[in-house]
Amino acid sequence: MMQPKRRLLGLTVPLAPPPSSAHHAPQHPPPFKQLTSYPAPYYAPYPASQGLAATAALSAPLYPSAPGANQYSTPRSSQAPQAQLYQGPLGIGAPPAAVSAAPCTYATPSSGPQVAVNGQVSAVSPPVLQHYDQTQPVVTQSYKALEPNTGDCAGERPPSGTPSNSVHSSPGHHPGPQYGYVANSGVRSSTAAPSSSSSDDEDDEEEDDEEAGADSSTTGSSSPVPNNYESLEDGSYPDSSSLPPPPPSSKVAPPFGYSYPNLHPAYQQKAPSRTDTTPSYGGCNPPGYQPFSQPFPSMSQLSTTLGGLSGVPELQVEGLRPVNLLQERNILPPSPLPNPEPNLSADLRKVNCSPDTFRCTLTNIPQTQALLNKAKLPLGLLLHPFRDLTLPVITSNTIVRCRSCRTYINPFVTFLDQRRWKCNLCYRVNDVPDEFMYNPVTRSYGEPHKRPEVQNSTVEFIASSDYMLRPPQPAVYLFVLDVSHSAVETGYLTIFCQSLLDNLDKLPGDTRTRVGFVTFDSTIHFYNLQEGLSQPQMLVVSDIEDIFLPTPDSLLVNLKESRELVKDLLSSLPGMFTHTRETHSSLGPALQAAFKLMSPTGGRVSVFQTQLPTLGAGLLQSREDPNLRSSTKGVQHLGPATDFYKKLALDCSGQQIAVDLFLLTSQYSDLASLACVAKYSAGSIYYYPSFHHVHNLPQLEKFQKDLQRYLTRKIGFEAVMRIRCTKGLSIHTFHGNFFVRSTDLLSLANVNPDSGFAVQMSIDESLADTSLACFQAALLYTSSKGKRRIRVHTLCLPVVSQLSDVFAGADIQAVTCLLANMAIDRSVSSSLSDARDALVNAVVDSLSAYRGTSNLQPAGLVAPSALRLFPLYVLALLKQKALRTGTSTRLDDRVFAMCEFKSQPLQHVMRLVHPNLYRVDDLSDQGALHLNDRMVPQPQLLQLTAEKLTREGAFLMDCGNLLYLWVGKSCSESFIRDVLGCPNHSSIPQNMSQIPEQDNPPSARMRTFLSWLQELRSFWPVLHVVKDDASAKTSFFQHLVEDRTESAFSYYEFLLHIQQQMSK
Repeated sequence: MMQPKRRLLGLTVPLAPPPSSAHHAPQHPPPFKQLTSYPAPYYAPYPASQGLAATAALSAPLYPSAPGANQYSTPRSSQAPQAQLYQGPLGIGAPPAAVSAAPCTYATPSSGPQVAVNGQVSAVSPPVLQHYDQTQPVVTQSYKALEPNTGDCAGERPPSGTPSNSVHSSPGHHPGPQYGYVANSGVRSSTAAPSSSSSDDEDDEEEDDEEAGADSSTTGSSSPVPNNYESLEDGSYPDSSSLPPPPPSSKVAPPFGYSYPNLHPAYQQKAPSRTDTTPSYGGCNPPGYQPFSQPFPSMSQLSTTLGGLSGVPELQVEGLRPVNLLQERNILPPSPLPNPEPNLSADLRKVNCSPDTFRCTLTNIPQTQALLNKAKLPLGLLLHPFRDLTLPVITSNTIVRCRSCRTYINPFVTFLDQRRWKCNLCYRVNDVPDEFMYNPVTRSYGEPHKRPEVQNSTVEFIASSDYMLRPPQPAVYLFVLDVSHSAVETGYLTIFCQSLLDNLDKLPGDTRTRVGFVTFDSTIHFYNLQEGLSQPQMLVVSDIEDIFLPTPDSLLVNLKESRELVKDLLSSLPGMFTHTRETHSSLGPALQAAFKLMSPTGGRVSVFQTQLPTLGAGLLQSREDPNLRSSTKGVQHLGPATDFYKKLALDCSGQQIAVDLFLLTSQYSDLASLACVAKYSAGSIYYYPSFHHVHNLPQLEKFQKDLQRYLTRKIGFEAVMRIRCTKGLSIHTFHGNFFVRSTDLLSLANVNPDSGFAVQMSIDESLADTSLACFQAALLYTSSKGKRRIRVHTLCLPVVSQLSDVFAGADIQAVTCLLANMAIDRSVSSSLSDARDALVNAVVDSLSAYRGTSNLQPAGLVAPSALRLFPLYVLALLKQKALRTGTSTRLDDRVFAMCEFKSQPLQHVMRLVHPNLYRVDDLSDQGALHLNDRMVPQPQLLQLTAEKLTREGAFLMDCGNLLYLWVGKSCSESFIRDVLGCPNHSSIPQNMSQIPEQDNPPSARMRTFLSWLQELRSFWPVLHVVKDDASAKTSFFQHLVEDRTESAFSYYEFLLHIQQQMSK
């Protein structure tokens, strides 16, 4: 029987547009109340003034409320004003002291220090030195109503390499009472280790690991199926009787924090006054580079003076070569910066993980935290774990893992003999299983060191049922579409329906693949596509205050069985709402309906939104003041206005649902709030400002290309990822789109090949006893074909004891990307000016630290060659949309730029930060790249300054998401004719976005080079042809980061500013 207040219409399509419900005025929920006495998400610091009563904690809301909520979850401390949050360069600083353990009750004080997640801290247990003591309290998120284990709350230590006592606090952190929160979670305490010393009994307890699975293959007995992810994910439970007694607890690492001088006011507010009258168009020319007479030392002198380089090869000695930045103008290499090579033996370099997948900010790991402190450089990892690549797939029944820390066997373990191997992370000696003695590649026996798992640092295992909490889910796709008046006006619906029709057979999946559709305006429309119907049925639910599913069993249908009905619906949808007058958007209720629909299985929800949500739960109001877009005093509303979307995202994550957001809008839509639904459910965000299918053809092309890639790219479902590292190292902060299920287990409802992640690390214990540090990322996921797989990446780096070696091994691109992530957190948790100051001070401190390593360095601003691009990259960061001030920037544009920095892989981020500039009117085959049957021209990289431009040439700028082709006024007519298909410069169209295909060598070279650039990335870059006299050239020139603007330094002025700060 239909409940009161619910109206359900069952209609068949094709049909007239749904009746307008302009008269429908549902009661809006009360505005979210601003509360301060709640535990912030992801284990944020809890003010001592709030008290420690568990009842108070339980009665508080579980999520931050508007407007103080933080999109990026960087915690604030109520014990200190915001102005005091800025204590170091983006929080590259000291971990707080450990907090005493507390009972394992929900939302009670955490049992130890904290782990920051996107700037939020999460509780971690206090460490102990004894590696084999694996006891720690575990707070987990229960999966699908599985009963949590019971037991006592005795602390259980995480495996070696997981976060421990050296947990870095966010700015403004004060030691004291801490509260923790895990969404949709139950509390589980691990049982005590079995008393029997039998290996079989011992193995039965080894069920945890980041891939939600145990490894029965390393044991002689079967493993019981665990009941939640954390029981599968954490460390092992070896028999305590076989282990040595634990030594006394280790001491907390010394603080790693330091203060910075405030940035000069002129840098934040205006450009410094100039004493000369020469124009600044050229950027770095005035006042000219200072003469430099004192000679630099030779390589041998440098090595001797810096205390030796511990056998570092000549390549890394070059990384220490002093560079006077005020004298050496051309520091940008002519070709893309090569990936740094760690100082390893040739054999280890050969099998090491690709830097495109896994890289560290320092390719030489400091031996101690004190040494890292001296270098003033951040230590962290950047991952692209699911990128498209060819890799070995291991189908063996034996997945060999360390019985202590659960590390997967890899090329960097040590075989003591044919029957024993030593773990390279925790150094435990393990037995080699009998099955592992056979090598399937060589079909030989007795050569375990030649197995594919030991010969490749990136491998993928086919997982057994031990790695499953339930049968692998099918591929399930739900499309939630805005059909309000503004949506119809953009014309996106026609493009979407046609693209899905074209790619319906290419959707990743198998015979179990299921699809569903929901449309919304002021009401919610479901579509019954059940097999046997003659045509689709539309079911309209108008009661958005109490959303329900009209026919739960027929809204998600098998694609194979209902293919014709799906095609009928996609063909009919664009015409159904052509004349709609509905101007409202009930996005929140539509997402609630999607959650109800997808909860039984999990899967992917694709949301297409074109305006600010105006009805029902999650309604938003405009917060942007257009008059403040150019403000230099700070930017407001970078965080969400409501916690609704974050709550919903965490609920979705608990049910293995990821939400991807496509925002196609011509007006402010509060992306800071809407982005939370994708961010915390491991989704993706796509943004198309000023989208229109007729008036904005470049955006139309980008949307079509992105949608094709999105619909057909590889996808992993119900995934989890854990990163392990060598004993003595710990991870304390995560960056990316995910939910942290426990202290170091990342929950990824969906994983895609276009997402990147970053983590920050600290050194808890000295690494003096080892010469190598290793890191392993393991990703467990369900493929679209229903196979459970484990993708494992292992990275090996040398450990060094000299400060000079740390500088020599700095990976400046990785450092820049990690600092960008940290700056985004700082700008949301504190202020944009604090984040900008911290970036500048990061450069000042690292160059000051280098200056202090040697007396050979002459006067001037001197940097080691490895860091010579550091000031340039930081200046470029400060001029990006995410962090710039004084330049008109729409709030949604700024927030999207922040989202990109937080979720994209390194290569994409670096193109955003520092675009590549090429001269292309004289492309030739000299030095061309040979790819299959193509010759790809490789023009030289140019500095991003107008000095390098000439009106006789044409220049291509690659900005990641955009490609600009700037054509000078006096460019040769032969180039304009042959490549652009126009007779002369004046005839080039204003909005040209395509290079015509013409049958001549210059056109072929240009199109080959362009297609090569576009194929290198997953997000389609839009091409803009810019004439020298066009108004559009402003957008081109703003990317010339070395030139001065009204509100920012030129590169040379920035160097002088850095030098001034260093002399204070």
